[in-house]
Amino acid sequence: MLDAALPETIAQARAGNPEAWGELYQHYAPAIFRFCRRVLLTREDAEDATMDVFLKIKGRLNQYDSSRPFTAWLYKVATNHCWDLLRRRHIRQDLETGDIDLLPLEHPDPGQLDLLLNAQSGERVRDALHRLPARARMVLTLRYYSDFSYDEIAEALGLRRAFIGVVLLRARHQLRDLLEESASAKSAAGGGS
Repeated sequence: MLDAALPETIAQARAGNPEAWGELYQHYAPAIFRFCRRVLLTREDAEDATMDVFLKIKGRLNQYDSSRPFTAWLYKVATNHCWDLLRRRHIRQDLETGDIDLLPLEHPDPGQLDLLLNAQSGERVRDALHRLPARARMVLTLRYYSDFSYDEIAEALGLRRAFIGVVLLRARHQLRDLLEESASAKSAAGGGS
């Protein structure tokens, strides 16, 4: 779907055209599923969440403000839905606390993080992501897997833009530490190879 055709497709979907709705779903569902898969614990949860998000979108399509980017609105609905799921399961860990002043000022070399990500299997990266607090997992997923800007992440998560850098910095630290820990454990289990 071309961006130029999006307003017309949304208008047709609002009017009840099932083909237009199908186009929106086919175009955006894979990205929303990938987002949900990285944020939630199981594939089944991600599949269910993707369907739930699109049911919400379908019911609220008339509320969409066409002066704003559709993907930002879509990810905001997806993010809120995932937050609700995580909150209900009592696994949400809120990073927006008073310890921000205690964060180290240096940040990991992004190249080093890229090297660690590339050296780890997809399963290890997914495991490390799931061991992160929910907000850290969402910020990393939106930034590095969905290529969102800081402004888009702030919009999707309902946070101040200035806070995104802090959360992202801390999340990269945590992910790097988890991946290094995983690599060390693998090395120790493999006899130091």
